[in-house]
Amino acid sequence: MRSYPIYTIILLCVFLLAIDSIAFYWLQSITIQIENEQIRNTINTIYWLFTFGLITSIMILKIRIDKVHPVRKQILISSLYGLTILSFIPKLIFVIVISISHYGNLVFSDKVPVILISLLGLFAGFLPFFVIIYAIFKAVYRFKVHHVKVKCDLLPKDLSGLRIVQISDIHLGSFNYRYSILERAISYINHQRPDFIFFTGDLVNNFAWETKGWTGVFKKMEANYGKYAVLGNHDYGDYSDWESEDQKLKNFESIKYFFKKIGFKLLLNEPRIVNIKNNSIAILGVENWGNPPFKQHGDLKKAMEGTENIPFKILLSHDPSHWTEEVAGKTDIALTLSGHTHGMQAGVNFKNKQWSPIKYKYKHWAGLHKEGRQYLYVNRGLGWLGFPGRLGMRPEITLLEMIKE
Repeated sequence: MRSYPIYTIILLCVFLLAIDSIAFYWLQSITIQIENEQIRNTINTIYWLFTFGLITSIMILKIRIDKVHPVRKQILISSLYGLTILSFIPKLIFVIVISISHYGNLVFSDKVPVILISLLGLFAGFLPFFVIIYAIFKAVYRFKVHHVKVKCDLLPKDLSGLRIVQISDIHLGSFNYRYSILERAISYINHQRPDFIFFTGDLVNNFAWETKGWTGVFKKMEANYGKYAVLGNHDYGDYSDWESEDQKLKNFESIKYFFKKIGFKLLLNEPRIVNIKNNSIAILGVENWGNPPFKQHGDLKKAMEGTENIPFKILLSHDPSHWTEEVAGKTDIALTLSGHTHGMQAGVNFKNKQWSPIKYKYKHWAGLHKEGRQYLYVNRGLGWLGFPGRLGMRPEITLLEMIKE
């Protein structure tokens, strides 16, 4: 909320008020059927109390955001974000459906009772309301393991069956110190018996203090041959105003040190060569590399130094757009692991078909992609940011089982 000027927030509130006013107009076609005036007045009062309460809360938070404690600020912003979506989307759908039905009825037949049209609109509004409720209170932490078999001819024969667990975009501040929730995800991770665990960025929303108390939880993750990580765009502290560059740097150094405390090797534009069963594989990690407005800290050339003679390379790079720009068709990296998109925390998954609005921004936004002999896997994220829920896009733990082709 801090990044938006006051006039933008005012326009948002005016828009919310306009939609609520139109929705209230159509709601009267239903409440007028209630004979008890006291009940009608109670419904109307509750309706407007919620509307003005939400708008007032948004304005107060915007005005006083600098004085709110950082922990409480994150909770308030995400809560208001969720309430706004929960209020706006159902009412908008209600208005659209009832308006089309009503005026269509007038034009074509005028035979359908107004009350039936109103109830149709009410049902159309309540349906997304309950879907969003489910997304916020249930699906947001309903972890899903995606087991993907990857056939790769660059993989050493002796390493066929190598098990890689990828996690991404945890955004610890959004968990609000609810350690037991992430512990449940870690139990799923360990159950996969991973040879490697790779974390592909966005540990925090912005601040090092978000990692407080989490060391013991993360240490429970177990992998046969090691745990590796890279940074995401949110790990650099770029989404806040700092009193000085020194303060921002200390925040950044604390975030990097946390990886050391939990037993993850943080790769900062560097490679690691791992020997397994008399075979060498290269694990490369770059700092965040993204198309503008995201900064390009990553240096792939530096990360590949000394790995020229190793045929099987794995790259950890937070933003999947990096694969298109610098990796696919330009290097011999066999597998790239990314995150960043969250699958927009909203979409449709039906059998082998998947869709999300984020596809219009990112060509590769979720799942496995192949170009020639090279693969990219984009993780949908384990945590959440902004909207405190997930609609058809469950938080993901990825198990990649590498198979010699």
